[in-house]
Amino acid sequence: MLDADGRVILVSGASRGIGRAIAVRLLEEGYTVSLGARRPETLANIFGKEDSRRSYHRFDAEDYGTLERWVADTLDLRGRIDGLVNNAGINGEFTLESGEEAVLDRLWAVNCKAPLFLIRLCMPHLRRSGAGRIVNVSSLSGKRVKNENVAYSMTKHALVALSHTVRKAGWEDGVRVVTVCPSFVRTDMTEGVTRVAREEMIDPSDLAEMTATIMALPNNASVAELIVNCRAEDLW
Repeated sequence: MLDADGRVILVSGASRGIGRAIAVRLLEEGYTVSLGARRPETLANIFGKEDSRRSYHRFDAEDYGTLERWVADTLDLRGRIDGLVNNAGINGEFTLESGEEAVLDRLWAVNCKAPLFLIRLCMPHLRRSGAGRIVNVSSLSGKRVKNENVAYSMTKHALVALSHTVRKAGWEDGVRVVTVCPSFVRTDMTEGVTRVAREEMIDPSDLAEMTATIMALPNNASVAELIVNCRAEDLW
């Protein structure tokens, strides 16, 4: 297993839900974390003051400039990047026969383009690490289709494809990429879900535990996809 000490991990969407749980767990494991959120001032209330192991940065998935500054500022502070967790994501109603184009565009920007460009910015440093790690938080909607929300499924399928592309591109330099595909997770995104009880949903802390394990796995024990469900269902 890899030693967490000194390794620097970026986590997007770190102020709530899955991203918050992942950041907490990585700190517990001894990683240095660089946390991105649309309102970075809220992160100090959650994680305490910035110090040698934590820093807070503005991340707006629809503003490429914030991605560039986040990566550059992290390198200025820490001098290295060893891992990236692309957690930030959104949902929106867009079916085959209804929905505004603006909704579709925003889903692509947040769920696909931002992870792609963050990976592009981090990739040279992940290669240099020799044991770079990328965790892309997708969804079971990236593996199968269960409802009419075509835009969400399209973007999550695309994120899975991105992961496999990066996995091939970075393999020889020790970059390992895992797509985490959970079903219903107990976060604010699923507050309106009624067909699955809240207490039956996946707890974010369990996904965080899985992410910490992924970060620590050696180069010769790589997981391509991690499918996580809270109920029995056919995926194919």
